[in-house]
Amino acid sequence: MLEVRNISKSFGGVHAINGVSLEVRTGEIHAVIGPNGAGKTTLVSQLAGEVVPDRGQILLNGADITHMPVHARAQRGLARSYQITSVFPDMSVLDNVALAVQAHDGHSFRFWRPARLEAPLRDRAAEMLTAVGLDSLAQAPVGALAHGQQRALEIAMVLAAEPTTLLLDEPLAGMGLEESREMVARLSRLREGRAVLLVEHDMDAVFQLADRISVLAEGRVIATGSPDAIRADAQVQAAYLGEEA
Repeated sequence: MLEVRNISKSFGGVHAINGVSLEVRTGEIHAVIGPNGAGKTTLVSQLAGEVVPDRGQILLNGADITHMPVHARAQRGLARSYQITSVFPDMSVLDNVALAVQAHDGHSFRFWRPARLEAPLRDRAAEMLTAVGLDSLAQAPVGALAHGQQRALEIAMVLAAEPTTLLLDEPLAGMGLEESREMVARLSRLREGRAVLLVEHDMDAVFQLADRISVLAEGRVIATGSPDAIRADAQVQAAYLGEEA
């Protein structure tokens, strides 16, 4: 579904990404890990269309999207979450997702009428909340949610765009142990019918979730393989896993 071919990006004299290639298949979670400064955020920003590679290609379902703007990629089924949660805290959980559905559809049904009153918006928003396990909190104000629940809400808002490919940028950032467990369970279900690229620092979550893992170091992919293969890779241990230990 998503293929990256030898992309590179430099900022001045710094090679943030240098000849990276990888692929993400439908039905799998492909994790990208690496130490701080390895180039993970630059990679995701290039895939999302926020940064244009200096060279190389990005293919989505076989189509070259290397120079497509963000909105065009979204229309083709690519969606991204961010490290910092961005929701409307004074609105209800359901209203947040209904607005995301409305934004994806590109119209407001009836001008000035609240999104919550439109049955198609409300019903689809409710489906997204069920997908992330927040259906029981649909009417709760977002400001009253725990951090992990707000992160789950943001993923529901991303799902409102009906993506076929998800870019998840540190979805477990700032979570405690129990919140992390709940989020891992939510994320595991997202692979069904989708391709998921996951950037995450929580190694326990990565090794639970990932079907394959690519390791970035100094802007290059130094290893790609199954979780077991990555655990056993001496170069990976030296570059990252050993550092964590």
